[in-house]
Amino acid sequence: MQKKSDNFLDKIVKKDYNNELEQVLEKKHFDENVKSVLLDMLYKIETSYKDYKNVKQNVVPKEEFVENIINIIKNNCNEIKLVKPNSKESKIIGNRTILVEKNKKRIICYYMERKLLYCISKISKKEEIINEKYFLINKTLSNLINVGNNINTVEPLRDFNGYSWTTIPNEIESLEHNLVYQNLIILVGTKFLDKWVYNNVFIMDYMKMFEDKLQELYGNENKNELIENLKIISILLDAKFDKNRKEEILKIKEEIENKLFDIKDNKNFVEKITEQKKQLVKEIKKIDKTLNSKKLIQEEYKKRNENLNLEEKIFSIRILSKLMIEERDKKIKELENLNDILKPQKFVKYKKMLEEREKYLKLLETKDIQKEIDKIILKIQKTFLKCYEIKIDKAKNKQEITKIIYEFRYYNMLLYKHELFIYNTKELEEELEILSKKILKKAQELKVIEKFSRNEDINYSLQKNIFNTRSINLEEIYVKLTKDKEKYYLQAFDGKSFEEKIELKFKNINRKDLNIMLNKKVKVFN
Repeated sequence: MQKKSDNFLDKIVKKDYNNELEQVLEKKHFDENVKSVLLDMLYKIETSYKDYKNVKQNVVPKEEFVENIINIIKNNCNEIKLVKPNSKESKIIGNRTILVEKNKKRIICYYMERKLLYCISKISKKEEIINEKYFLINKTLSNLINVGNNINTVEPLRDFNGYSWTTIPNEIESLEHNLVYQNLIILVGTKFLDKWVYNNVFIMDYMKMFEDKLQELYGNENKNELIENLKIISILLDAKFDKNRKEEILKIKEEIENKLFDIKDNKNFVEKITEQKKQLVKEIKKIDKTLNSKKLIQEEYKKRNENLNLEEKIFSIRILSKLMIEERDKKIKELENLNDILKPQKFVKYKKMLEEREKYLKLLETKDIQKEIDKIILKIQKTFLKCYEIKIDKAKNKQEITKIIYEFRYYNMLLYKHELFIYNTKELEEELEILSKKILKKAQELKVIEKFSRNEDINYSLQKNIFNTRSINLEEIYVKLTKDKEKYYLQAFDGKSFEEKIELKFKNINRKDLNIMLNKKVKVFN
């Protein structure tokens, strides 16, 4: 009776969402094909979301996920065009597969549902979600988190179809962004990251909140390791995927190096700072003079608009006055900073700050950026697994350890590199085995799963494959132990199908050590 009731409620919710989206689309001037794709996309997400939630565990409720998509289409999308590769229309996006223009609220992408959903997620994001006081990473780490969130949004559509779970490497925009973002989801939760990504109150320092949360959950040492490597990987990934951003970072690097060079000659440094101060005072006086003269501000208004595109033009003198006041305040702040630098204590602090910034900028001197990325990704995984061990130790009941089994299985099935999953990554083999054994032992103690053998090594061999199976519901898994010509094999069944036989890496088993019989299906979960 409960299942029938649930199905009935699901149908009502599905109908409501379709109606809600249709009402939004009625007010949009989208092509009928676009409207059809959007409705199909929503239907597929609703169909697959239950399996997605079961596999991943750490997700927002379906209602919240779907509402967010509908609201983005409603508020952030005025134009959506779907184009086919090598068509005339595809020339607009060049050699890319998508084009998202946030200022025009326009999306152009290939005729693919997952690409469209990625664009819908992307168009709703602010470019920077980290305060500008965090040098460089206010852009690079913002981008890492935003891209990771976009990839994550596509997952229920991309990897789930209502009856199976499949991950295809070529369909993930960036394996590195995805892996790091999934690490963060498991460590701090989807809700926290979503609040960060969609935060409209910029006064809130989410970076500080993020650091505090990591420290509270996993300790100061793990927090410092993770934050340091997140900073580094964000800079390297920006340099890898965005040539313009790389050039921008290289210019910043040159400026920092020049400032450090100037500091070595104290007399010359003081003279340069003095000249900069004089120039700023001059610019501030000019702004004041312009703001206090009707004639001058009209001339400034005309002069600025002559060099701007229609979309960027300043539409009134009142708006120009506001912009100039903001420019004035910025210059005053810069002047105050220069005055501070000349104070002995502040000078030492300033030099230390420049040296700290140069350390990160020197990352771009590497001849093989992918090699550096691989090195840092591995470091992040090592720290992640140390943090996850703490999470395992904190699990106290059946519900918590069951969630950890699913969560750790999901992590094992993440792509580390192209065609290489976490569970068969040699560099992580030792850590994964330690954590797998710890989880299984705790699950047996809490009576969540059966113990198949009195021998711990045999028991682990019989159960470890639970962490690399793609069965949607682990509670439905049965296993069967068979023997053929002195070799033992394990076969898993999930009620609907069976997985390939796995040869066990030991020859002699004492039957007395086994709690299961040969050739008989046994349920893994109690």
